[in-house]
Formats: sequence, C-alpha cells, structure tokens
Amino acid sequence: MLVGVDCGTQSTKVVILDPALGRIVAQGQRSHELHEGANGRREQDPADWIRALEGAFDDALAAGQIDPQHIQAIGISGQQHGMVALGADGMPLYPAKLWCDTETSEHNAALIEALGGERGCLDALGLVLQTGYTASKVAWLREQHPELYQQIATLLLPHDYLNFWLTGERVTERGDASGTGYFDTRRQQWHQEIFHLIAPELDARRVLPRIIESHAPAGRIRSEIAARFGLREDVIVSSGGGDNMMSAIGTGNIAPGRVTLSMGTSGTVCAWSTDYPDGCDSQVASFSSSDGGWLPLVCTMNVTSATTRVREMFDLDITAFSAQVASSPRGAQGVQVLPFFNGERVPMLPRAEASFHGLDSRNTTPANLCRATMEGASYGLRYALECLGPLGANARQIRVVGGGAKSPLWRQMLADILNVEVVCPQVSEAAALGAAIQAAWCLGLQQGNEVTLNGLCERWVILDLSTRTLPEAAGVADYRSGYTRYRTLLEEVHGIAVGATVD
Repeated sequence: MLVGVDCGTQSTKVVILDPALGRIVAQGQRSHELHEGANGRREQDPADWIRALEGAFDDALAAGQIDPQHIQAIGISGQQHGMVALGADGMPLYPAKLWCDTETSEHNAALIEALGGERGCLDALGLVLQTGYTASKVAWLREQHPELYQQIATLLLPHDYLNFWLTGERVTERGDASGTGYFDTRRQQWHQEIFHLIAPELDARRVLPRIIESHAPAGRIRSEIAARFGLREDVIVSSGGGDNMMSAIGTGNIAPGRVTLSMGTSGTVCAWSTDYPDGCDSQVASFSSSDGGWLPLVCTMNVTSATTRVREMFDLDITAFSAQVASSPRGAQGVQVLPFFNGERVPMLPRAEASFHGLDSRNTTPANLCRATMEGASYGLRYALECLGPLGANARQIRVVGGGAKSPLWRQMLADILNVEVVCPQVSEAAALGAAIQAAWCLGLQQGNEVTLNGLCERWVILDLSTRTLPEAAGVADYRSGYTRYRTLLEEVHGIAVGATVD
C-alpha cells in the first residue's frame, strides 16, 4: 500500500493506493483554519497541518479498513512557497506565511529592484520574484520580528516541514525549492548570494535544507510516528514536492506536449519541459518539476475563491449558484468582472481589488454577476495559458483538476474560452495521487527494481472520458470577443498592455 498526502490551503487530504488493484482504496480529509489580516496577511499554524494529517490518515485507514502494516511508502504534497521558520528545537517560531499572503509585496518589490529589475531576476534565478514566493516572507520577518528572525535555525516549505515531522530529516527537492525565490532554476541549486541579500545574518549552508533528488527518500519514518499509526518502522517517506509538481505527476503531465490546469482556490496552468523553458513570458515561473525536468507554471490567485465570494454574497449553495450561471447568457449581458479579490499574481497586481464593469439597470442581476465572475476567472486562465507561449499554444488537450473542474458548465466555458479540449482524470485529488505515485517510484528504486515514473503514470493516471469536453464554435466566437474586452479592461484599469493579438 502507498499513501499520498496533500496539505493544501483549506484542508489536508490522504489517499491510500493499492498497487495490485491500481486504484485508490481509501481517502480521508480534515480542514484547517486560514488566518487573514490587514494588508493581505494570510497565515496558518503548522500544528494545524499535523492535526489534519493525523485525522485524515486515521479516517482513511478506517474507511478502507486498511491494515497499516501493509503500508510501504508515503509521499507528501504541500502548498508551495509557505515560510516555516524553525528554531533550534525544531518548533515553528512564527505562523507559516502562505503562498496567498500579499503583505510582503513591498519587500518583494525592493528585492526585485536590488537584483536589477526583471532582467536581473531572470539572469540570476531564471524567474522573476513574485510576492507569493518565500523570499519576501523571510525579508518581512527580518524587518517585522527581528528577535524571531535571529533565532532561525532552519527554513522549510510546508511539504518539507511535514517530511521533517515524519522523518526528522531537514531536506527538500528541486521542484518545491524552485519556488522560494533563492533557488537558481537553471543550475538547480540554492543561490547563496541572493539568500545572503535577503537574510545577511543567516548562514545559507546552515539554515537551508539539503537538496535531494526527486526519486530519493527524504528518510524513513520516525519510530514515534510509526507507533502512532501502527506502521512498520521501515516505511519510506519519498522526497515529495509542491502541490503543483505533484498534481503534474497525478495528471500524467511528465512529458512534452501536456498541460495541467488546476481550478482550485487559485488557478495554475503548467506544462512539462525537458529543458529550461526559454520563450515563455517573463511572468511564467520556470520551476523545476519533481521528476527531473522543468514545469513552467503560471498562477492566478482568484478562481473558486472568486466564485465562492460572489456565491456567498447571494447566499447560494453550489447547485443554486450553477443554476444562476446557466440562466445567464454567454457574456452575462455585458457585465464583466476583474475578479482580483485576493490581489493577483499574474498579471502581477498584488494590491489589486475586484471590480465589476458594464453594469446598468437592466443587466445587474444575480445571474449575470455570478456568470461574469466565473467568466472573469476563466479569462484569467486563458491569459495564463498564453503566457506559456509555444508550450501553451501547442496544447491539444488540457487536463483539468480541482473543485471548479467538477462543473460540466465550467468545463464547457473553459473549453470555449481556451478553444481546446479539456478532460478530467478519474482521480480528482491529483496532488495526493501524484504524491503516492512518486512514493511508489522512490520505493521501487530503493528496492532495486527497474521502475520508471512514466510507466507508473501510464498505469495509474486514467482519464474520465465522460468529462471530455470539446469547444463549441458559437462559444469560441462569443468568448473571443469577451476576452478582447477583458484585456481592454486590464489595460484601462491596471495598465496591463493588450499586446499585438489575443487570438
């Protein structure tokens, strides 16, 4: 048996995969609290992640009536970029600042300037620093809480922290590390000089975790944790990775020509590349993958988070919200939304606010506002896909995951806006599945077997053909016009140039 864990923003999910059956046989899930404050502060207590992992693991074992002695390996997926600063005792010094925290936008701007602007960032790191990355969080802690900053013994990412709890080892892998802002994505190693610029009092060789290969184990499970769950003490914990990297594995996006689109709280669009992805827009995060390649990725901050805000504003459940969207025509009778409730990462607008446009006495209805919000979030995903350049333009199928992907209406909207086929994998928890598959890869190699990640994905990543959605000509035409207006609004309201073409 193999276990995959995904620690996300809203909850931690655990899946148990039976290799003999080739499918997930048990699942568990526990939520954790998000603490929001002024200036875009968004934090969580890492202890909540542990409690959620324990509860979800217990639930999965009970739901599947699994003998824990049959479990051989565990893989961890975690929300990217979060800063977990540990003291010498291995305990967090401060709540984890999350990927969606925008309180550090001024610190990020200062770091970009210190590195010589966008060009300097690309030359040094292979990507442009974003407010969500870990780097500006470290700079913020240094300024705001110098007494805690001085006590830092280790800086970990959320998935690294869970691996540390499971194994006692302070390690990371290149995929998640590439989203810190002090990792050289071309050379695939820590950038010591940039880390010194961010945290001059800290020794990078002491506080940054050791980088291991994606197919290598983070370690073996600690005896206390084995006893807690009734596991054998030889259980391997794989390197794990960021949730986007694990979702790529969990959707089979480990070869050229494939694109994964996640429609969760945020939206991510990523494509796999054998080499460092030259030719993408500078807004693309040229992350490493968690399988030895690269995973150029674009993140938008407002997908289901945007639709949820509007849904709750009208006191609608998901079914009622979908009915409202369906009752409004394409284009929402002229209503358009820039749904930047959480600011925005791409385009880089960390302090942006949501705005509604085209409202008049006839079209200001709940149905139009609901549909326009869903369309606005989807236009943001098209903007993201276009940023990938040839990697996005050459896509012939996009594999979609996340809560939004469960909606047939939204899948059709997305297929029309992107003008490409979309389809869902059978397993919707792609990050947790990817973590379990990576754990199988690691375990097989440790046992001396000739196992490949591609072979494992071919066996266990199965598409749900009932969700296959093709673009409709009328929708493509309507949304081409709608997207043109969306880009015009981006320019008028936020100064984001339309560019030569939007086709």
